[in-house]
Amino acid sequence: MNTPIPQNQRVVSGMRPTGKLHLGHYHGVLKNWVEMQLDYECFFFVADWHALTTHYDDPSDTPTHVEDMVIDWLAAGISPSSATIFLQSEVPEHAELHLLLSMITPLSWLERVPTYKDQQEKLREKDLATYGFLGYPLLQSADILLYKADMVPVGEDQVAHVELTREVARRFNHIYGREPDFEERVMAAISKMGKKNAKLYKDLRKRYQEKGDEQALETGQALLDAQQNISVGDKERLFGYLEGMGKIILPEPEAKLTKASKMPGLDGQKMSKSYGNTIGLREEPDVLDKKIRTMPTDPARVRLTDPGDPEKCPVWELHKVYSDDKTLVWVNDSCRSAAHGCLDCKKPLIEAVQAEMEPIRMRAKQFENDRTAVRAIISEGSEAARDVARETLDDVVEAMRFTKK
Repeated sequence: MNTPIPQNQRVVSGMRPTGKLHLGHYHGVLKNWVEMQLDYECFFFVADWHALTTHYDDPSDTPTHVEDMVIDWLAAGISPSSATIFLQSEVPEHAELHLLLSMITPLSWLERVPTYKDQQEKLREKDLATYGFLGYPLLQSADILLYKADMVPVGEDQVAHVELTREVARRFNHIYGREPDFEERVMAAISKMGKKNAKLYKDLRKRYQEKGDEQALETGQALLDAQQNISVGDKERLFGYLEGMGKIILPEPEAKLTKASKMPGLDGQKMSKSYGNTIGLREEPDVLDKKIRTMPTDPARVRLTDPGDPEKCPVWELHKVYSDDKTLVWVNDSCRSAAHGCLDCKKPLIEAVQAEMEPIRMRAKQFENDRTAVRAIISEGSEAARDVARETLDDVVEAMRFTKK
């Protein structure tokens, strides 16, 4: 088990640029990002290269989609002062690390990724028998490993991608982690810890190596994390030595499962552009009002006096996302007893959705009117991301000894 250095835990996540977002994106991803940026060092990127894997035939809309999506991120509450917002293609180290990792990644690992055949089946109208599509999970791995992420927030369908990333990191560390003078460097690093800490470290390593004491491993990792007088490189060597491996060049990230959030669309299915059942994150108030007012309801309620069943009504699914317990009880009872009509049921829902979206709309308009500022945020974030990426790539190239130095 490889455990990343736990100081100031880092989170990495990205989205393909598909243009303006809808409430499914907001409840499924963005609200989680907004919370995480307060507690972690977050890197959120626009995965424009990933968009090419399925839309390589016409990428002309991508620049506009990039800006529109970042505007929605900012409007939803992602702050460039709390998180690094950047564009994947402005950090070429993503492509370089992807190339280097492709040299050691078995073809069978990519072919067994569950989404590979699944996506080919779903997107039959596209020719996805390409090298880029087969390799896109490895590009995801490069996206994550380039920032030495501790955690990757994903849904259950993406856990396999994080596991692939862990396997790639493990294989890389196994092949390249043993520096020629590894033992000497480790001993020199231990001596910098001071006699008391050095003795404790050696004791903890022995307990873990000889007895499999997981608590000793955790204590040893905490001990190393607290050391102020040794370099990051030495800490990585000591982590690897503690676990019986070499230097950990690419830490293995953990998948952080996001809350299962199936945001219902206007027809009761999952909200998706492909179903045409979305409520845009910047939907104008009158359009939003009309969309919810004209939502289909329980087909059994033909007349006002006909009782209905909320479980057969798409409006009820949205109520479960937006309404408090008191409103839910009122909606349920009123529907089953035909005490109120469907429009009466929709009114508190419209008010709740409008209240959530109004501040988002207001912030979005500010950025829509100043796209220069949006482009500056992307550019500055990309520059900051590239500084971090360059350090990782230097470590990778040095470990591979693929350098003239």
